[in-house]
Amino acid sequence: MARSIALKPDQVPADSKPTLDAFTKNIGFTPNMMATFAQSPIAFNAWATLLGSMSKALDVKTRDSIGLAVSEVNGCNYCLTVHSFTAEHMAQLPAEEIILARKGHATDPKRDAAVRFARKVIETGGKVSDADLKAVRDAGHTDANVTEIVALVAMYSLTNYFNNVFDPEKDFPAVTPAGSI
Repeated sequence: MARSIALKPDQVPADSKPTLDAFTKNIGFTPNMMATFAQSPIAFNAWATLLGSMSKALDVKTRDSIGLAVSEVNGCNYCLTVHSFTAEHMAQLPAEEIILARKGHATDPKRDAAVRFARKVIETGGKVSDADLKAVRDAGHTDANVTEIVALVAMYSLTNYFNNVFDPEKDFPAVTPAGSI
């Protein structure tokens, strides 16, 4: 059961409304997470700005794969449903790649290095080894890319933690539990 109720349109704070309306227009509906997050215009608008900026980082397949890996580690079922949906429909990742990403891997070597590194960052609280950093660089990622991977880990962790706390009702298709993939 949800630990919060998504705001109805007439309950959305005025300072959150333009951002929420833009998401609703782009997505075609208002996800419950966003309608819950909008309760704080400060946090919601800051996250939306970060999301917009980070949508230019790396490529969509790598971003979605990192989102899946981070959400798996953080145990965020809401985000796993969202990232599985976007990975399939926007990034065009096949089902086996989505499962691989949840496990912290990818078939593409450069994407695999980014996803492995992202998983190391979240598992170690950022205290990665020299070998971890060397591996992601050796795969062709620049220090700017490494910075973007770390920022994506932080951004996805923010929504993971938010959704784990508030547990909004899921509005994307359910995914297979981690224990059975």
